[in-house]
Amino acid sequence: MRLGRVAPLLLALALVATLTGSATAGDPRWVFYTTDKTHYTSPWFKGAHRIMIPFGCTTAPYYSPDPRCRNDRGFHHGLDVAMPCGTPLYAAVRLRAMPHDSLGSAYGDNPVLLRNRKRGFDLVIGHTRKVYVKPGDMVAKGTMFARANDRGAPDGCHLHFERRAVGGGLSTAVKPRALLALTPRRESR
Repeated sequence: MRLGRVAPLLLALALVATLTGSATAGDPRWVFYTTDKTHYTSPWFKGAHRIMIPFGCTTAPYYSPDPRCRNDRGFHHGLDVAMPCGTPLYAAVRLRAMPHDSLGSAYGDNPVLLRNRKRGFDLVIGHTRKVYVKPGDMVAKGTMFARANDRGAPDGCHLHFERRAVGGGLSTAVKPRALLALTPRRESR
């Protein structure tokens, strides 16, 4: 193939990767506060992505020192997953969209609060771009309900997942990992 034909093809591929948010390109603002380099899949989001900030004590500078943590570390009440802006989010179970007025600005300007009373949890998802459900809506399993963004996130596009007790505040947050059903991505051979 001649160079004149290859250059436009390479340019087109680069453009497609940029527009689709190729996971291999990454966001140059991403900072990972974990040594875990595994890419995880989940029924809650499209693709396989790395954890930026795990639940619990962290060296991430955004959190005030917490008495639960040593060495003046802060406590992160959720799990942040790095993913390209625009990544679709899906309901892994049936949920009801709830008003998010009680959530602060740390979750971005358009967070999602979802409830499953039967299973006994609220799920807070921060840093969403577009939300396709409104408070009161029932969200069926498998429904795309939002997309990832970087609103309110100084370290690039990602989503913050926080599992709480039904109607509970920040103090009721527990590890969301099992709820997210994170599964290490299988490497293709």
